[in-house]
Amino acid sequence: MSPVDVLTFGETMAALRAGGPLRLGGQLSLSIAGAEANVAIGLSRLGHSARWVGVTGADELGALVLRTLRAEGVDVSACAVSPDAPTGLIIFEPRVADVTRVTYYRSGSAGAQLSEAEVVAAFEAGTPRVLHITGITPALGDGPSAAVMRAVALAKAAGAKVCLDVNHRARLWSVDRAAAALRPLLPSVDLVVASEDELPVLVDPGADPLTTLFGAGVGEVVVKRGGDGASAHTPNLTIDRPARRVPVVDTVGAGDAFVAGYLSGLLDGTDLTGRLDRAVTTGAFAVAARGDWEGLPTRTELALLDAVPGSTVR
Repeated sequence: MSPVDVLTFGETMAALRAGGPLRLGGQLSLSIAGAEANVAIGLSRLGHSARWVGVTGADELGALVLRTLRAEGVDVSACAVSPDAPTGLIIFEPRVADVTRVTYYRSGSAGAQLSEAEVVAAFEAGTPRVLHITGITPALGDGPSAAVMRAVALAKAAGAKVCLDVNHRARLWSVDRAAAALRPLLPSVDLVVASEDELPVLVDPGADPLTTLFGAGVGEVVVKRGGDGASAHTPNLTIDRPARRVPVVDTVGAGDAFVAGYLSGLLDGTDLTGRLDRAVTTGAFAVAARGDWEGLPTRTELALLDAVPGSTVR
């Protein structure tokens, strides 16, 4: 193993996608899904080195997770395999119009066995330039929560930047529990990414989010607004960008694609405007294709959205 641009970790599950209501039967397509893995794949496609750390089951679905990530150029050499817990499963079911219902089968899964040991091993292999964490991982249990805290401490000690995507999952934990786990990390976080409805996880009701986060030590705050675009803030500058207009096929994974684009710009040394432009572009690629990560662009494809709609690129 060797140093990488971005280190991230969490649970990646096998993913089944239905063509219609599950109770009616029909075909299911099999892939993988996981917020942190989506970001790692997005960064790899954009030409950056990414390492994902997690625990999979000693089963065929776990083999699929690792094989897929390897095929996408993501370093999985620090991952562990559990002999006694299964790889988690997620099912996506289109229910009505463009509304997708998601069902998780992750109770007792191998992903929840992630511990500090895997994180320490990943850092021992080389310090990343950026540590990317989400609010999903600490919600999986005491071991994953301790892993997040240890990773942040190791990153700050080594001079790496820390990015926190709040990514609140109400089915995993309440706002209060998420706040208790994530707010103590803020003095060590350089970049916060959140949708507007996730800000209450980090900020008390009635408080100004930017003032509070900057006061806690965060250097950069990015607020996602879906189809209404996004804004990036530093203590001295605010940049707003509309969403790129594309036919919407599947919104699942769009936030992870956005983060991958933003971190790519950060790694390339672009300014706030350039980072946000790349983020809304990668987010647009994600919503224009089915799947969590399948439609993410390579670096050479970023300019495709500037082509005239309906044109053929030869």
